[in-house]
Amino acid sequence: MPKPVVPEEKRRRRRPTKSGTVLSEELIVETALRMLHEHGSAGLTARRLGLALDADPSTLYRYFRGMDDLTLAIGDALIGQALGGWAPTGEWRADLRAVGLRIHAAYVAHPQAAVLTASRVSGRAHELAADEAVLDLLRTAGFPLPDAVRVYHAFVDTTLAFAALDAASLALPRASLHADEEMWRSTYARLPATTHPRIAEAAPLLATRMLTSAYPTALDMLLHSVAAQLDGVGEQGGIGE
Repeated sequence: MPKPVVPEEKRRRRRPTKSGTVLSEELIVETALRMLHEHGSAGLTARRLGLALDADPSTLYRYFRGMDDLTLAIGDALIGQALGGWAPTGEWRADLRAVGLRIHAAYVAHPQAAVLTASRVSGRAHELAADEAVLDLLRTAGFPLPDAVRVYHAFVDTTLAFAALDAASLALPRASLHADEEMWRSTYARLPATTHPRIAEAAPLLATRMLTSAYPTALDMLLHSVAAQLDGVGEQGGIGE
């Protein structure tokens, strides 16, 4: 069975490490994020994390039940970074767009961590705060509860799916990422109109467009559709599936 996490008040009374560092959950997560950036997920182990913190690896288990628990805390920290300083303006559509773009940006800023955490559900404080905020925006806007949950589901999954997709590209080795990007110019742009007329006519736009994230466009399309359907809620009795 996993070891119980030591209560926060008992952790604070712990002596500093040999280098004088006072450990905390926040410090461990920050160090783990740095290690993921430098070494990828394969490089994040309790032993390496302990070395980076100048602490015995077993000390980490006073703060987390295991490396998976730490993974959940990392994901929650990304959401916390995304929502730091954000406040609703009262315009539900603009607010929801801002939340989505903030979360997506926070994940792609830490691509290795995003790949590791985007599909996880932590149930931690920042995640709960984000969920509460999104649901409150929708309910305050006038969505019936079933519709608010349906839109919330689509919004969250769209945001995290694009975050994971974009982060996975950024987490590729530089040579692989460059090769993928170059493919739009080296192959697609050279296809003849006689065999691939639609690709040939779109090639110049594809070579530019496909190197950027489609998330802002997808988010705007989702919000436009939802806003249009909200206008008809009174008449239709719900947004529907």
